[in-house]
Amino acid sequence: MAVTRAAGVTDPRVLEALAATPRADFVPEHLRADAYHDRPVPLPHGQTTSQPSLVAHMVSVLELGPHDTALEIGTGYGFQTALLARLCARVVSIERYPDLAEAATANLTRAGFTNVEVRVGDGTLGAPDAAPFDGIVVSAAFREVPPPLGEQLAEGGRLVMPVGGGGNDVVICYTRRGGKLVERSRLGGARFVPLTGRYGFRDG
Repeated sequence: MAVTRAAGVTDPRVLEALAATPRADFVPEHLRADAYHDRPVPLPHGQTTSQPSLVAHMVSVLELGPHDTALEIGTGYGFQTALLARLCARVVSIERYPDLAEAATANLTRAGFTNVEVRVGDGTLGAPDAAPFDGIVVSAAFREVPPPLGEQLAEGGRLVMPVGGGGNDVVICYTRRGGKLVERSRLGGARFVPLTGRYGFRDG
């Protein structure tokens, strides 16, 4: 099943990407029936894949062009990664759990994507070797944007992430102006898992 529309999303390229990406191909096999609803689906390790409407909204505010590069923090099973890959030239996605990264890579390969690199690591450190990025999307919440991510965003680029303690968060879109992050818009409240890592919440 593919979602064909999402509240607040008008970008035709994003809507086309949604329509072309069956969500059931990017969730655990035993939960595929849940992919037919606009709600989160649980993943291993207490992670989730957000509802498609929210994913689409976050991706749309990045305003990615076909020649752009994107960084994703939190690959999960690769649904959001697939949307990004349909919208831009290259996607680097970082996942902290090796088994999730393996599953996402398999899902994305099966779907025919060749412009995605899934890495296992600390997402708060970003991917400095592949920077700068025209768009960065963070799929976990922390009190502030990890400094390395802000530094890896291209001038004029956009970064979207949930800000909060993980569970009662506000999704904020930033842009980089004069080397600094400036709040651009707020997408509203949502519930996300906490962002862990050197510049996020610490494990344990």
